[in-house]
Amino acid sequence: MSHANPTLQPSASNRKTWLLVLLFLVLTAAGLAYVKWWPYYGKALTAADKHSIGGSILKGAGADHALSVWQSSLDYAQAYFKAIWKAAVLGMIVGSMVQVLLPANWLLKVLGRASMRSTLIGGVSSLPGMMCTCCAAPIAAGLRKQQVSAGASLAFWLGNPLLNPATLIFMTFVLSWKFTLLRVAFGLLITFGVSYAANRFEAPRAMAARLSERLPAAEAAPRQGSLWVAWFKSLFKMAITLVPVYIVAVLALGVLQSFELPNWLHGGLGAILFFAIAGTLFVIPTAAEIPIIQSFLSLGVSAGPAAVLLVTLPAVSLPSLLLVSRAFPRKVLAFVTLSVVVLGILCGFVGELVL
Repeated sequence: MSHANPTLQPSASNRKTWLLVLLFLVLTAAGLAYVKWWPYYGKALTAADKHSIGGSILKGAGADHALSVWQSSLDYAQAYFKAIWKAAVLGMIVGSMVQVLLPANWLLKVLGRASMRSTLIGGVSSLPGMMCTCCAAPIAAGLRKQQVSAGASLAFWLGNPLLNPATLIFMTFVLSWKFTLLRVAFGLLITFGVSYAANRFEAPRAMAARLSERLPAAEAAPRQGSLWVAWFKSLFKMAITLVPVYIVAVLALGVLQSFELPNWLHGGLGAILFFAIAGTLFVIPTAAEIPIIQSFLSLGVSAGPAAVLLVTLPAVSLPSLLLVSRAFPRKVLAFVTLSVVVLGILCGFVGELVL
């Protein structure tokens, strides 16, 4: 009776694993180059030359009657989805590829623990993505389905909009280096500090016990079935689950845009508190906080409320929270949301002093 050489099987398995990882990296890099990196290169040149990256996406309801409010909502949703649809599609593709192409045992070992190391890796991994909070949400959800820890997944999700290198470059040219430094400081605090602290809401002992059980199973479990079928199923399930919620939430916020972020609320403690809550819930495309803040400053809004929006607008939004609601425990999302509001208020107070 002939027997297969057992030493050849791990080698073949390792080659397949590395090929799948390479495929993931190539496809993700190609998508980011087309959707993010190349367009942002041109946008950076525009920002340096004109000290502007375009007008504010907020047009206001201008509503004397209900029809204008609904029209404002449709106009906002149209402008928003026109700006983000490519990145949203890419986010779902990458989020589904995470579940199919990346080895589960590697993700568990590197990102599965409630440690600062896993959180740091998750946050640093977000830097090339340059996505808004909603477009990064499907990837964070995909990481969670692969049993990545809350801290690492949150750091990836929050780091995408808050530490976006392109946004920081635009901000320096359009607003000032002071805004950029303030954004970096609070972005680091939220991305790494809040994300790491959120691990406490996931019962670390129970998670460590589950991790010790999952690692051997993940290492032993072979890939079964067609890779493409598995990827399509993952993408289809993600799309039918997330897209309807996304559209409805954006339309709802479009109705309320003129009430959530009123440019007539110029300054003071009331404005800081109001903008902290409204900015946390409102949804914007990548870097849209820059022209919003620029337009508000030109209308006489003081530095404090502007600094609040610097943090709260990009960090999270009601749609993005809904998109990841099945991936994280409610306590984790409540903690993150409250943290963004509180740190947004703190950023507003600091902004009043230094901007």
